Amino acid sequence: MTSDELTTLLQQELKGLASKLEDDDFTNAIAQAQRDTGWTLPQTTDFKITWLKQRSKRHLFFYLQSEAASKTRFKNIYLNHRFEHYTKLLESMDKEFVQALEDNAYEFAGVSAFQAVATRIDAGFRYEPQTGRDRTFDSDNKIILTPDENS
Repeated sequence: MTSDELTTLLQQELKGLASKLEDDDFTNAIAQAQRDTGWTLPQTTDFKITWLKQRSKRHLFFYLQSEAASKTRFKNIYLNHRFEHYTKLLESMDKEFVQALEDNAYEFAGVSAFQAVATRIDAGFRYEPQTGRDRTFDSDNKIILTPDENS
């Protein structure tokens, strides 16, 4: 999915609210979503597209909330009605994102589970059990870090 495709999708999903936003708002929201997740567009992974879209929506709702903040009436304060809905929505979206970060840490980090496991590094020398020959270093004089059946 490209940035233009994501913008079109966001406009379709926001329906009437999209008319209250400008093109720059969509561009800025998508850029902020990329900074939040650490990913860039274009993307092909469904998981990444979903969260880039969700974070973009979150920032668009924040823009709408900021716009609503200036529309208050002093004698009868109506701000809480409009502002409260956006606030609850933003809090909910942020909680979902934090939960997704915790549940899918490998996806967000771009690594597999086996890459997060520590590598075994021996503390000393390595000897061949049958002959007692030193096998600490390989032929390039580098320490052998990968374990084998004789270690």
